[in-house]
Amino acid sequence: MLEGLGDRFQRESKYVRGETLVGGMSWENLPEPYKFYNNVQIVTLPEPKKLSEMSLDEALRKRESIREYSSEPIQLDQLSYILWAANGIRNREANQEFRTAPSAGALYPIETYLVVSNVSDLYPGIYHYSVRKHELETLKKGNFTKEIVRAGMGQEMLRMAAVTFIWTAIFERSKWKYRQRAYRYIYLDAGHIAQNLALAATSLGLGSCQIGALYDDEVNLIIGVDGIEESVLYMSTVGQLAD
Repeated sequence: MLEGLGDRFQRESKYVRGETLVGGMSWENLPEPYKFYNNVQIVTLPEPKKLSEMSLDEALRKRESIREYSSEPIQLDQLSYILWAANGIRNREANQEFRTAPSAGALYPIETYLVVSNVSDLYPGIYHYSVRKHELETLKKGNFTKEIVRAGMGQEMLRMAAVTFIWTAIFERSKWKYRQRAYRYIYLDAGHIAQNLALAATSLGLGSCQIGALYDDEVNLIIGVDGIEESVLYMSTVGQLAD
């Protein structure tokens, strides 16, 4: 059978006893762990707080992929909680910041962007989530539903969702330590975050659906990343449950 690119990656990024895929880890070249945008409008998010009494067991049993949503908006405090639950900072101590999701080497290569369509007290538009400050950075205002549906291969749930989460990776954050093995860890990191989001949305009585089928370059263009140093990996819709 002809070996494809994925087959080669799987074979060549394996750990083999006696060899290492870990890099030199020059501390002088340690990538910046957080991304910030300058000269943009900041949206202060409500403090993330418990909004539901649903147990983890119940959320696990109720979680399912929801592809139809009502026209009712989600609330800003719900969005704040979901952002925090997915990949926010849960604790700070001794100059360290601990997040709600695990990451290989605690390098956290994943960035979160939002295509907001129907969130109370928040203009429709494109936003970046500042993890360290737990706030949104406004990149573009306007309705980008048509664009994200097209970039998402026409999936109707993108049109109906109150908000679409877009997860990218800044690859060098992980490659600094893990070189080519980093890509395995980056995809795993995105999966951890998406599961946190799905369970958080379920606990709030909201629906979500995770999306891997997308035109990478088109999504990158919508959120304004280069597709080389930083590129989209994964998306998720969130919205109120349809009747």
